Amino acid sequence: MNNVLRLMLVAVMLVAVFSAAGCRSKKKPATTGEIIGGDTTLAGDTPLSDGARFDDGSMTRVTDVTFDNVLFDYDSYQIKGSEAAKVDKVAAYMKSNASVRLVAEGNCDERGTIEYNLALGDNRAAAVRAQLISLGIPAENIQTKSYGEEKPIEAGHSETSWRVNRRAEFALYK
Repeated sequence: MNNVLRLMLVAVMLVAVFSAAGCRSKKKPATTGEIIGGDTTLAGDTPLSDGARFDDGSMTRVTDVTFDNVLFDYDSYQIKGSEAAKVDKVAAYMKSNASVRLVAEGNCDERGTIEYNLALGDNRAAAVRAQLISLGIPAENIQTKSYGEEKPIEAGHSETSWRVNRRAEFALYK
């Protein structure tokens, strides 16, 4: 009888351990209340209508101007102080070229679910958009898009690769 009780106790403990591990999920991206997600919406901002995408083929992609990618910390969409100058350069260019439109593209590393990474990519792109708007760029000139983990620029399964894949890129259109 003693062995049966021990065996049952071990079985119950194993079920509890495996159940707890199976229920654990990756935390959702934090929200600040300023960025509410979606493709082109900020709190208090009017979203662009569906079908009014700059990257739908109706505008020409500007390829003779490139900007450095804005890099993000793991599981974050906060623009670090060391990355803010990159956004400032984009704003300066857009102020000098009023006909240019921009799509801020949010990207993630391979960790996390597809849904999680798409949401985090949305928040990264929206953070860049919010920063550009605060620098005087008209909201209607900036759209966002998330690629999640689908467009890595460096393959690999290390912090070196992950660091450069956690980014926002800039696509310009005329």
